[in-house]
Amino acid sequence: MLTSVDRLLFVRRVPIFKELRDDFIVRLASVMNELSFPSNHAIFRQGEEGRSLYIVVSGRVKVHIGDKKLAEVDKGKYFGEMAVFDTQPRSASATTLEPCDCLELTQEQLYDAIEETPEIAVNIIRELSRLIRRLNENINVGTSQSH
Repeated sequence: MLTSVDRLLFVRRVPIFKELRDDFIVRLASVMNELSFPSNHAIFRQGEEGRSLYIVVSGRVKVHIGDKKLAEVDKGKYFGEMAVFDTQPRSASATTLEPCDCLELTQEQLYDAIEETPEIAVNIIRELSRLIRRLNENINVGTSQSH
């Protein structure tokens, strides 16, 4: 079991939450579920309906499409965040590489928190915009090199 301070520190490391005031972070952290998974466990599969994001507290998780590894997520990092914002099927699978402890934030928990604290939504929008800009820059760099 994590202490409330540990929870706060883990939630604070997620970029979409890092600029929030401590009381907002405490509010989010307090409602998150603590989950433990064995090694080689499918946390979710591509195509499934998903409504949660996960923060890795210990262990490592691979995000993959079939056998193609997209990312490896370790302590303090997060995955599955797109499902919290839309209700589309999971775009990839997530499988533990070793025993893992995670914090889970469901869409419902996040929406309840946003209702109480609209600034959370503004932060999320800002962070998603940054991500889109980075992806656009990467695409532009990639296309300019191929000419």
